[in-house]
Amino acid sequence: MTLNTRRLRAALLAGTLALAVQAPAHAADQAEVKDFLLNNGMEVVVIPDHRAPIVTHMVWYKVGSADEPPGKSGIAHFFEHLMFKATANHAAGEFDRAVADIGGSNNAFTSYDYTAFHETVAPSALEQMMGFEADRMRNLILTDDVIKTERDVILEERRSRIDSNPQAVLDEEVDATLWQNQPYRIPVIGWMQEMEQLNRTDAKAFYDNYYRPNNAVLVVAGDVDPDAVKVMAERTFGKIARGPDLPPRIRPVEPEQNTRRTVTLADARVSVPSFSTQWVVPSYHTAKPGEAEALDLLAEILGGDNHSRLYQQLVVKQGIASEASAYFQGTMLDATNFAVSGSPRGDAKLSDVEAAVDAEIARIVKDGVTDDELERAKTRYVRSMIFTRDKQDEMANMYGSTLATGGNVKDVQEWPDRIRKVTAGEVKAAAARYLVLDRSTTGYLLPQQQAGN
Repeated sequence: MTLNTRRLRAALLAGTLALAVQAPAHAADQAEVKDFLLNNGMEVVVIPDHRAPIVTHMVWYKVGSADEPPGKSGIAHFFEHLMFKATANHAAGEFDRAVADIGGSNNAFTSYDYTAFHETVAPSALEQMMGFEADRMRNLILTDDVIKTERDVILEERRSRIDSNPQAVLDEEVDATLWQNQPYRIPVIGWMQEMEQLNRTDAKAFYDNYYRPNNAVLVVAGDVDPDAVKVMAERTFGKIARGPDLPPRIRPVEPEQNTRRTVTLADARVSVPSFSTQWVVPSYHTAKPGEAEALDLLAEILGGDNHSRLYQQLVVKQGIASEASAYFQGTMLDATNFAVSGSPRGDAKLSDVEAAVDAEIARIVKDGVTDDELERAKTRYVRSMIFTRDKQDEMANMYGSTLATGGNVKDVQEWPDRIRKVTAGEVKAAAARYLVLDRSTTGYLLPQQQAGN
């Protein structure tokens, strides 16, 4: 089981929207994506790919840490763990053993907006996987002993993955500063003092509220026939009763941000200083038409890879940075963040790197981007789309994350055309509107001896 933290999520999303193009290669092997609803409200997406006898099976629940009740932080991730326990029909560990016995793999992850469970197996085992997932959707056995044991596990996970990691500690503090009102300010894993109080009553209420077929999306990608998948889904998931209709996912809205904030952590375990600056920006779900696409391309041009402005200027030409990058987390239910980051190299100072990053942003705000570099950025996106179509699990991730955050299959399929329509003027406008230092949050991670600098 994995916790989909901000940095892990950023890595996933960097490739997520870059999957949507229908590549001409292998056209005979990659058939049209099918989308349908079961009678109980569960949405099913089938992505045929017959190049190898493998299938990825994913169940996405439209609930994440940002949907947690006040004071119950960590319950979404906690419940991800509990889903691997015994049910009324299967003993604890039986599901995992069944996957291992056929040479497959399975796991799960929790993020702000969704929780997903996935298996990769041979097509002949697909209905068996559906049966296991359908069973634990409603038939978990939640005892006080199970709750206590697994609560100890997530508490230790927090100690080892967050509390003992200076970068993770800083990331939490930056998020809590960047977001003034939105629940993205609360860590996915939860605050320790609230995690310690999670109990059986909390878990049962969370299960009954959210783990229902009408709050889930099934994504099947691989060597399958859509009609056969529909029959199997109806025999397994289709037997589960529809749950009560959930209210709209309306969350607190961010106020207008009018200050520049900084968060500094100095730690003896840090050897190389680094910084990141973040801004609140719209996501694909909240942006005006074309705005999120412009932000995506802005991140690519500014700091997407070794062709980007930041890399070429700071790492290659000036030689002051060991790394410099930018990213935009587009697939979020609510507003999201745009970030730039960097670390110095050799005798360069962190302040030199930060100033150089700010200068590159200012250049785009003032002069915009050239048509040539915009076209090259679009070309890189299209190429990455074609290559990532070879990765079955990423195709499933792309559709699942989009549908779990308010999008649909059409949004995914039309995304490449929307990217192609972005103009240089729109990229410049996005930078000028959103990348304003007076409305940013910057985190500094420093070696202990720099604490007073």
